Amino acid sequence: MRHTMPKTALLLAGSALFAATGAQADRADWPQNFTVGTASQGGTYFVYGSGWANFIADELGLSGGGEVTGGPTQNLALVHSGDMAFGLTTMGPAADAMNGESPLAPGLVMDNVCALFPMYETPFSITALSSSGIESISDIPDGARIGFGPAASTSDTYFPAMLETLGVNFERRNGGWSDLGGQLQDGLLDVIAFAAGIPLPAVSQLEVQTDVNIIPFSDEELATVLEAYPVAEFAIPASTYTTLDEDSQVVSMWNFAMAGCDLPEDFVYEVTKATMENNDRMRSIHRSAETTIPENVVHNTVLPFHPGAARWYAENGYEIDDSLIK
Repeated sequence: MRHTMPKTALLLAGSALFAATGAQADRADWPQNFTVGTASQGGTYFVYGSGWANFIADELGLSGGGEVTGGPTQNLALVHSGDMAFGLTTMGPAADAMNGESPLAPGLVMDNVCALFPMYETPFSITALSSSGIESISDIPDGARIGFGPAASTSDTYFPAMLETLGVNFERRNGGWSDLGGQLQDGLLDVIAFAAGIPLPAVSQLEVQTDVNIIPFSDEELATVLEAYPVAEFAIPASTYTTLDEDSQVVSMWNFAMAGCDLPEDFVYEVTKATMENNDRMRSIHRSAETTIPENVVHNTVLPFHPGAARWYAENGYEIDDSLIK
């Protein structure tokens, strides 16, 4: 149900004082600073989340910044516990957290996590050095050393299972994307299985320094994964990386920004308003933010929306069912 934040100071003030100082009084219960849970350095979450935090801090006159984390699964736990005001997540880990199935806290229903706004789709793609001769998933040799990103990240949670379903046998490695990119270049890994927004900085850096193969899913592999996992078909545009001559067929999962459900409604309303009404600024942070638009709010059916966010959507003609509002 909807909740309205108390405004005791405003009720006590006279109408003239309200008109003169209402904006300041509205901020009385706002946090003076905030942190956004992102993921590892070298990944899109870190770039997007840190840039968004700086934008909101500037826009609202607060102190705020992004923080390196283990990614979506850990961000859900940190926001739920109140250790961070905001975080970035994908829909798969969000569903697990809401169902008490988070690998970080089995049995704990994380119900202090509310949706803010849609970010972008996360493609699941595979990169190998061209010198490896790996040009398809079926080319990945038995026992290949595969980097899946930070432990408990979206990539680490879903990509190993997908590849096992497709019959790939591998040695599982974890780490930040920048570090894994360096290991691939140094021959310490055979493949990196990325789940991150595009263009992924680690891949862009790799293809400047060496020749790489960005490996698509075959039609059969795509059908198998779509049936087994909460993902959608996605095409990485050829323009994303210099390595690609044509769009690369993969799968994806939607990302949403989230907030602690107990944050003040007016505060979250202003955060949502600033984000949704300044897409040019968001795209300047990371080009994947071209999909950070209110029309994509429909892609969240997992997390309840924060009342402050829901109010902005309602005022601007984007209705959210009451059952999806905290």
